Amino acid sequence: MHAPAPRPQDWLKTRNGLYCEPGDFHIDPTGAVDRAVITHGHGDHARPNHRRVLATEGTLAIMRARFGDEAGGQLQSAAYGERIRIGEVDVTLVPAGHILGSAQIVLDYRGSRVVVSGDYKRRPDATCAAFVPQRCDVFVTEATFGLPVFRHPPDAHEIGKLLHSLRLFPERCHLIGVYALGKCQRVLAMLRHHGYHEPVYLHGALLALCDLYRVHGVDLGAVLPCAGVPREALKGRIVLAPPSAANDRWARKLPDVVVGMASGWMRVRQRAKARGVELPLVISDHADWDELIATMDDVGAAEIWVTHGREEALILQAQRKGLRARALSIVGFEEED
Repeated sequence: MHAPAPRPQDWLKTRNGLYCEPGDFHIDPTGAVDRAVITHGHGDHARPNHRRVLATEGTLAIMRARFGDEAGGQLQSAAYGERIRIGEVDVTLVPAGHILGSAQIVLDYRGSRVVVSGDYKRRPDATCAAFVPQRCDVFVTEATFGLPVFRHPPDAHEIGKLLHSLRLFPERCHLIGVYALGKCQRVLAMLRHHGYHEPVYLHGALLALCDLYRVHGVDLGAVLPCAGVPREALKGRIVLAPPSAANDRWARKLPDVVVGMASGWMRVRQRAKARGVELPLVISDHADWDELIATMDDVGAAEIWVTHGREEALILQAQRKGLRARALSIVGFEEED
């Protein structure tokens, strides 16, 4: 007679992120640890100074670019789908569709399977590998946009708003706030996909990661540094910059600016208004409410754990589906899009 599979809550703990006891490693630890498995390169998931790190090559490249010598002691890359044994646990990284190199962490231990999704989205994105659902016993999910009000419009509609505004105001500079890692490159790729092939000007803080994406085979078209460009030359142009730059002295050199921002939070009008955003673009690198619910169905897990975000509504929805669900409430994961 076979022994029953161990319960995931008995071997996967919330300790400095998530800690896998039979493998003696942490997933996205919130502080430096001996062995870390990292889902993706955003700073709230990938932190410096771990002794050993396992991640995709894309994530390791981002960590090297951001942390230099502090990226980690021993860096081990894993290809998507490659099965790696750590202690008593088989670990496999599969695409999460969030940013370059992002991965779900699949844990197989004595007949029990847990998938730690990290951050993820379900929409097509030319800058990263698409999310691949994994059947499992427990699915560990984010809930950044885990409320029914968050239903992101079609991406084509939102990038179309920017292109329409360019046609309406051909003499104005369109300054779009984007996060440096993931959002910037995705907006560039979307512009190219929808027929905009003019040079796009970038704030200096965005250049290095765009170069990194290019090295990893992502075509972003013609991008130019904004520094030193005459004011008149930026009329009718798109300028991408970190979200804070619109309120910075840096932006004063731009001619007759239309201020935009690309974020899932632009669905909330009060947030757009508070930031002085005239052109809110609801473009998110996270799953919206409907996509979170669809993912629960796709993975077929009997149990849902929620790491961070709008936990209560998603847990309630899971319970209505007859699933067991609970909040992990991991401190240190941000909700920025």
